[in-house]
Amino acid sequence: MEATKEINRIESLDVLRGFALLGILLINILAFGLSSAIFLDPGSYLSPIGGIDSMVWAFIELTSEGAMRTLFSILFGAGIVLFVTGSTAKSGWLHYRRNFWLLVFGLIDLYILLWPGDILATYAISGFVLWFMRNWKTRSLLILAAFLMTFGSLQNFAFKSTLETARDASESMEISLSKGEEVSKDTAAWAQGWIEFENDYQTERDDIQNEIESKTSSYGTAFEYNLQEANEVIFFTLPFFSFLDALMMMVVGMALFKLGILDGGRETRFYVKMMCLGFLIGISINAYEVWLMINSNMDIIETNPYFRPTYHFGRLFMGLGYLGLIILFIKIRKFESLRFRLACVGRMALTNYLMHSLIALFIFSGAGLGLFGKFTWSQVYLFVPLIWALQLFISPLWLKYFYFGPIEWLWRLLTYLEKPKMVR
Repeated sequence: MEATKEINRIESLDVLRGFALLGILLINILAFGLSSAIFLDPGSYLSPIGGIDSMVWAFIELTSEGAMRTLFSILFGAGIVLFVTGSTAKSGWLHYRRNFWLLVFGLIDLYILLWPGDILATYAISGFVLWFMRNWKTRSLLILAAFLMTFGSLQNFAFKSTLETARDASESMEISLSKGEEVSKDTAAWAQGWIEFENDYQTERDDIQNEIESKTSSYGTAFEYNLQEANEVIFFTLPFFSFLDALMMMVVGMALFKLGILDGGRETRFYVKMMCLGFLIGISINAYEVWLMINSNMDIIETNPYFRPTYHFGRLFMGLGYLGLIILFIKIRKFESLRFRLACVGRMALTNYLMHSLIALFIFSGAGLGLFGKFTWSQVYLFVPLIWALQLFISPLWLKYFYFGPIEWLWRLLTYLEKPKMVR
């Protein structure tokens, strides 16, 4: 009975991880194949609203944006608990060495594989912090998660309010100057802040052609262009946005694991309720945000997820909805082949994640086919099912002959300083 429970628990984590790994490509493919301006100002790609591109954008915003990253973060938090607690608990030294090498893999992904959207470095640094919470009670973890989500939401609200105030000041200054009226120092200072913010966005718009040429000319030019983006991720995005984004959901994952939810141990009706409630609340919040964006004519403040006060709650509930859905999928014991393949993808999650970057490097950069910037918003999604099919095929085939994925094997070697058995 205990053995069966252990097998099911491992299977649930692997299947969930495989699903999240494939799902995260729905967001990453945009940054792989299109200009980075699409995230700063998606309206520049989607205008006018109403075509196939905007329909794809709306669908992804409703169903996937933030949700797969949330699910991935939840599973990482659960993995931390699994690694450092219980009868097979590993030492703090092993935990930190493990996360150090994950950080190295992340930096390789960020700088060498030219993927500025890398999450491994963020996860590694978050893992350093999570060690101190490993023995916290579930209630304490849930309280911390609620605090972090509230803080993140208030931070988003503060960003949005500040920018709206600055924009109002800029518009007021323009009116005053047109009438020959004097402008106060406070109004001028706020207006200058908005002008600088808008100029940054305009620079990104104007840089699209340069970005395309740089990323498609050669690996060297792509590396040089990516260097600035990568440094910005490490020194700005990670400490001010990504770290909190990941940490809050990892803490949720630690709590859910301790509650016995992630191992599929609850009754079926529990997961039905989780799925229905998660999707109901999550899609409602996301639909509201999509409406705000469209209603504002894709205003640059409304389209940035980190300026939306409701963003973290929307992605959390969508993540919980998918969690309930996948565990129900496991429980019905149907589609065993697909379930097995998803589990294999999950067991090789690190390898498969880096494979996304490697495939994208070959398809889109000058080191390969140089197709970056050659597709529309909807066209770039044609690559997604092809990559999914490849990984669903390769992962089971590889694990038929080997115990670990190649990067997982290397990670274990570097962590334990012992050569793991590889060939079955």
